[in-house]
Amino acid sequence: MPRITAPSNAAQRKRTQRAILDAFGELLYSNGLTDLTMTRVAKTAGVGRTAVYNYFADMGELLVAYALDKTERFVADLNRDLSATENPVDQLGVYIQHQIEDLSRRHLPPGQAMRTVLSPEDFAKLGEHVQKLQGVLAGILRRAMDEGYLPEGDTHELSQLVHGSLTSTADRTTSVESSRAQQERTMATVRFIQRGLGAQFDAQMRPVRLPQQPPQLSAVS
Repeated sequence: MPRITAPSNAAQRKRTQRAILDAFGELLYSNGLTDLTMTRVAKTAGVGRTAVYNYFADMGELLVAYALDKTERFVADLNRDLSATENPVDQLGVYIQHQIEDLSRRHLPPGQAMRTVLSPEDFAKLGEHVQKLQGVLAGILRRAMDEGYLPEGDTHELSQLVHGSLTSTADRTTSVESSRAQQERTMATVRFIQRGLGAQFDAQMRPVRLPQQPPQLSAVS
């Protein structure tokens, strides 16, 4: 069994934890959650089974740690690309593309399936990563509304609707599709969601501000 070495105890612990999380993700992607065990995770990570338990008490805690770790890394990559995109409708497109790609790779079980394998406490922790992503999306929607690119609406409810559409799209994406077909499906989803939220575009598919509604006439004037 290969040993994971690092120049210090802190670095060693960090590297070992990283290896465990990466191994869990690899097994989750290839085999799903059903047959996943701490022993298989340890073997794939190149560490002893006891070492895995030194970091994670059980499979539920490991699953939550993996989901939260993926979220942190996803949000960091997303924020980098969002900062390079100026228009909020285009930022919405960036968010949608990132989410579809991530959902297609991550292979986490749906929420209801999670309830059967996680304790109520762990399931609540898992909800934190969903809330964080919805917060990023809600911020994009709020800016688009404030700048006149989207009609006013409840950003929380709209974020939930968008995530539901994204999950459905990722579920329909198959490994036998060509990269071009997947890209076309992704871009069709981007436009569908943008237009569904009320975005409008010019002939070059650049977002445009919505026409301002004339002020209501007052019966007093």
